Amino acid sequence: MRIILLGPPGSGKGTQAKLLCQRNQLEHISTGDMLRQAMNQQTPLGVRARSFIVSGQLVPDELVNELVAERFARADRPSSFILDGYPRTHAQAVYLDKLLDSYYLRLDKVVLLDVPDEDIVQRLSQRWSCPKAGCMWTYHLVSKPPKVPGVCDNCGTKLFQRPDDKEETIRARLAVYHRDTVELIPYYRSQGLLHEVRARGEIEQVYADLLKALNPQAGPSC
Repeated sequence: MRIILLGPPGSGKGTQAKLLCQRNQLEHISTGDMLRQAMNQQTPLGVRARSFIVSGQLVPDELVNELVAERFARADRPSSFILDGYPRTHAQAVYLDKLLDSYYLRLDKVVLLDVPDEDIVQRLSQRWSCPKAGCMWTYHLVSKPPKVPGVCDNCGTKLFQRPDDKEETIRARLAVYHRDTVELIPYYRSQGLLHEVRARGEIEQVYADLLKALNPQAGPSC
């Protein structure tokens, strides 16, 4: 199965993608993870992307497309996968179609995780993180607070709030998301691929609804 998960930042795409992969033998392709790895390894592409990320800009389509193309060019390219965080724009979606066609691969489903903006702001603005390398545990002040306020349960390091988790940044990211998906959502709807899932409940309930969207006849797996 070849799936794209769409949704605003904080909609649970990463969590649901990992569950689907663990339970259904799919490969999780996250452009966010791939970009971070490329930057940590200081690959040529990672070096080029870093300048955009550190300045708060979106990584240009051509760089993200190149990153995805590199993954599919490898001998171990997956035939069953979930794309999380890509495509983000209409131009990326068109590029992806051409890339997959070149490997005789076709998308099966595109699932949009639907969460209201105010829910997203509430979710993300309550997140705090451990800055210590090798730990990096994350917390949510409402659903997963640390045992000692402001201190990591795992290593005792003082927690901090990432710039991405501050309310003004979240609202700016949501504005960009809506701008970019104005054409992306109807693009997939016109192909008969788009399915929408309400993603406001518990993780397992959202997962169950996601399975139904992927295959209405599905039982415990898709």
